[in-house]
Amino acid sequence: MVLAALTVSTVPAQAAPTVEEARLDRAVPQELLRRSGFDTVAPEFAAALEGAGSYAAAERAVRRHGSRLWQRAVDRVQGRGPARGDLARDDDRPLYWARLAMTRELRAWEPDFALSPEARARLLDRLETSSRGQDAIRYPVGKGVKRVLMTGFDPFTLDRDIRISNPSGAAALALDGTLIRTADGRLARVETAVFPVRWADFADGEVERTLRPHLPRVDAFTTVSQGRVGRFDVERFNGAWRGGFGDNENLSEKGLVPVADPATQPQWTTTTLPYAKIVAAGTGRFPVYDNTSVTEVPAGGTAPVVRPDGPTPGSAARAGGGGDYLSNEIAYRATLLRDRLGLPGLPGGHVHTPVLQFGAGNTDAVTDQEFLRNRADITSQVRAIIAVAAAGR
Repeated sequence: MVLAALTVSTVPAQAAPTVEEARLDRAVPQELLRRSGFDTVAPEFAAALEGAGSYAAAERAVRRHGSRLWQRAVDRVQGRGPARGDLARDDDRPLYWARLAMTRELRAWEPDFALSPEARARLLDRLETSSRGQDAIRYPVGKGVKRVLMTGFDPFTLDRDIRISNPSGAAALALDGTLIRTADGRLARVETAVFPVRWADFADGEVERTLRPHLPRVDAFTTVSQGRVGRFDVERFNGAWRGGFGDNENLSEKGLVPVADPATQPQWTTTTLPYAKIVAAGTGRFPVYDNTSVTEVPAGGTAPVVRPDGPTPGSAARAGGGGDYLSNEIAYRATLLRDRLGLPGLPGGHVHTPVLQFGAGNTDAVTDQEFLRNRADITSQVRAIIAVAAAGR
């Protein structure tokens, strides 16, 4: 009995899945993976890991399979190659769930060589970066084509409805690497990336690491997320405040947005997108609003106050136009980075899409006709808004 106990204790314990990864075993994620053909992604990745005899080989496998997942998702949405399943091609959810299946494999993998927790964390970071398009942003050389950078998000609030899709992520996949005709008649190349709905990743500087190399070279940028029902919003003001809503790991953060050099951190940043032109452009069937509302603690005050026309001098942020969640935070971080890089004339800011809704009465199916129409129309309108934004003020 003692010998048996000692033998068992020498077997490395597999890492427990994260909260996000634990949702994978539910019926809906499995259906989405199966109906998109993405159910083969994690097993292929696991086989590649098993064949890796060193950290360098594992890193190559992680980068290769992560990049392949991103490109496969982009190709599927944009109609290249076989659909591999009956799920609509423009669906963002297979990318999300397949990535989690890969991270779960990597977290539980027991290599034949020594792998420290820090080294495993680096591999997980590589996988996240490569499978989100964050390291694949490339623009053509020369000045003939404008450059636009757009970001989207993973699905979220999955414990409320595991079927949820995020139209900003779907739009990012649909637009990545595409050429659009801007409102001033020129061509623009759109490059995209997708971000997690996790407070910790933002505090770790993921947004800044991804955007910093590109903002000095682009002609416009827009961070995009899902917002309010039935409308688009161009968010005029962004606040330096986390309101505490739970993220995809069911973790909550409340307080000042953590950034580098907090001594110079402003309470508010503003959009430089041409909001008046976007609102007036007639970009699609959903109305578009210039949203100027914020929540602040006025200078000398103690209680939050809603201001419909933006913040007052000396106030402390409690919510930007985009709220106090990660939509507001990515907008705040991106526009703060714009300002710290000395790019005041660069059009950039945040756009909220309508909530992507299922048809009336649909409480369990992963898709329906109204859902498909709404997603296609939102993506089309994001494209049109970007065309106006890229033309500048």
